[in-house]
Amino acid sequence: MTGLLSEVFLSALLFGAVTAAIPLLLAGLGEQMSEKAGVLNIGIEGMMLAGAYLGFVGAFYSGSLWLGFLTGVAGGMAVALVMALLCVRIGLNQIVIGIALTLGLEGLTALLHHFQFSRSYPRLPAPNPTVIPTLADIPVIGPAFFKHHLIVYLAVALVFAMRYLYRRTQLGLNLQAAGDKPAALDVAGIDVVKTRTIAVLSTGALAGLGGAYLANVGAGLFIPFITNGAGFLGIVLAMLARGRPVWVLFGALLFGVCLSLTTAMQVAGINIPTDVIQMLPFLAVMIMLVLFGRRASLPAALGIPYERGAR
Repeated sequence: MTGLLSEVFLSALLFGAVTAAIPLLLAGLGEQMSEKAGVLNIGIEGMMLAGAYLGFVGAFYSGSLWLGFLTGVAGGMAVALVMALLCVRIGLNQIVIGIALTLGLEGLTALLHHFQFSRSYPRLPAPNPTVIPTLADIPVIGPAFFKHHLIVYLAVALVFAMRYLYRRTQLGLNLQAAGDKPAALDVAGIDVVKTRTIAVLSTGALAGLGGAYLANVGAGLFIPFITNGAGFLGIVLAMLARGRPVWVLFGALLFGVCLSLTTAMQVAGINIPTDVIQMLPFLAVMIMLVLFGRRASLPAALGIPYERGAR
């Protein structure tokens, strides 16, 4: 019990929670935007994998983490473009296409990694953190929350930017209408297909950035299936958050704590089977679904392709 309450354990737990939460936060925010517009983006796991692989390759060969983030965003958007074309433009089943994209990207990224690096797993150098003066000196909390890469602070700022977008801008209203009453949006002269396409591409960009962060900052390397279900956790976060970006942030931190328990307990010298600890995030998902799943408010037209003039 003393080990669990030590400063070393708590600092490691909270630092790991923030690191693990950022990919979930970005994926959840992206999925939330897609769902607001009426597109159930099951392929977000594949978008994260594309972002993780291309983000790592971009950073590895260029030596720049920021270029790696850009290539990760491009990878996620490329997969999202396929999703938008097949599901939004053509109107194919969103669940089937999403699952197909995820399975396809799992195999493709594993194959490309094997072809490029064989069985070696090159690592990136540890990124330099952005330290916030004074706040970083607070015991336990300071090192955990205020000594991270700049992308962490930008991701948190994005939560409030998206909150403003949904509540105060015309685009936010268009996204809401595209998910709830797309026919009414069409009557108002707004292109529903274009609005949904923007949402899906934005989802791909955020998922790709989350994957690139996971590979380049969180792990420092790419391994096949590195996301390990993070995209699906993002879907759950988006559904439970009921359209509120701040709820996605809190949910991501909760799951991040569960994910970081393995490393933190090893630091504290607590011997618990790894499989038990790795089960905690998914146990937390089931508990959250039981407690709040019935109250989740989803758009009326979620998952339904829009066809102009159809009834």
